[in-house]
Amino acid sequence: MTGPLPHAARAEIERIRDRYPQPRSAILPALWVVQHEHGHVTPEGMEDVANVLGLARSDVEAVATFYSMYFQKPHGRHEVLVCINVSCALRGADDIVTHLERSLGCPSGGTTEDGAFTWGSTVECLGGCGGAPAMQVDHHFHENLTPQRVDDILGRIRELETTAEAPLKPQRRRGGKAPR
Repeated sequence: MTGPLPHAARAEIERIRDRYPQPRSAILPALWVVQHEHGHVTPEGMEDVANVLGLARSDVEAVATFYSMYFQKPHGRHEVLVCINVSCALRGADDIVTHLERSLGCPSGGTTEDGAFTWGSTVECLGGCGGAPAMQVDHHFHENLTPQRVDDILGRIRELETTAEAPLKPQRRRGGKAPR
């Protein structure tokens, strides 16, 4: 149990609520406050949101469980998604999935022992068909994957954590495409 939200978080939800004509409209940003506070959306956090917004807890819970961006259990510091749709599958997505299971030491949906990565899932499409196979790490896209490239990307993220630098963002080249 994580307990109730701290006063500052409750005050932030109240400020959010006051920006909307209907309290129900504030559910999404209020849930972000809870998730940022606890690392995931807790049952107590959903209850607090419902109380501050004057809504039924079931209304808040329905929103929190509908959207995949809200985590229902503790989550790693970084989220990995791998596309397995036809373009990616034809270009080696299954090999990437197998490699991730081995290198992260957890199945799809699991979190590494050190809490660094949650392999959120395999997904049907990331919209990166031209650079298949593709994955997304912390909402940043990486294309033309190989097992070595995956290791390099995740390794750079781990290095950045130890040096306390900004989160890894893929390098861009002219034309706005990620490097191959």
